[in-house]
Amino acid sequence: MKPGRTLKTLDRMVSKAGLGSRTEARRWIGSGRVCVNGKVVQTPDHWVDLQRDKVTLDGRLVKSLDRRYILLYKPKGYITSYRDPQGRATVYSLIPEVDQFVGTVGRLDLDTSGLLLLTNDHDLAEAMTNPEHELPKTYLVKAATLLSDEQLRRLASGVELKDGPTRPAQVMRIRDSAKYTFLELTITEGRNRQVRRMIEAIGSKVLKLVRTRIGPLTLEALQIGQWRELTKEEVASLRKLSRAKRRS
Repeated sequence: MKPGRTLKTLDRMVSKAGLGSRTEARRWIGSGRVCVNGKVVQTPDHWVDLQRDKVTLDGRLVKSLDRRYILLYKPKGYITSYRDPQGRATVYSLIPEVDQFVGTVGRLDLDTSGLLLLTNDHDLAEAMTNPEHELPKTYLVKAATLLSDEQLRRLASGVELKDGPTRPAQVMRIRDSAKYTFLELTITEGRNRQVRRMIEAIGSKVLKLVRTRIGPLTLEALQIGQWRELTKEEVASLRKLSRAKRRS
């Protein structure tokens, strides 16, 4: 069966309904708790038609819930996984009032703070994380050394990493102290630990990293550890930006 606009794999459909993460959905399906049109299906990759098929979990109808868009100012020291076998704090402990599952749009590592978007709108999340759409993300960086103009030019033009050269970036020196350079860096990719690796590629290290912007979204009016719902206008702006990137 070829996937169409109304077709989703069973695990994605269950997760999309806001009941749990995709990993949890696959576990529920594998244990026989999910039925499609009255028949137990234990294959997470089974295709279902969102408009025609009746899907139940433990006998209860799985329905899409209202879409939620959560903007969180993530503190340092929290991971973005739903659960952690090592017992580390996760960002989900910061949003206990959100009564349905929302997945993170991209990630921030343990030692990085800043803007993190969480949503159960999988289509928008996929559009925002698609590397072809080149969604800009801005970071404030405290480098472990003083950086020369030449080093900043290298960042701006793209540096070579193990997984290939980076795209050109926007780089602005904020200020220099006696030992450190503070800079603003805007990239249009989302590779693992990319900003840290870029700074290492020019011969320094990151001492502090804060994501301050994702597309049109900023840290304005948010204190560290706090969250808020996106406005309708902000959601519309993200959709418009994603559509524009797809057409370009």
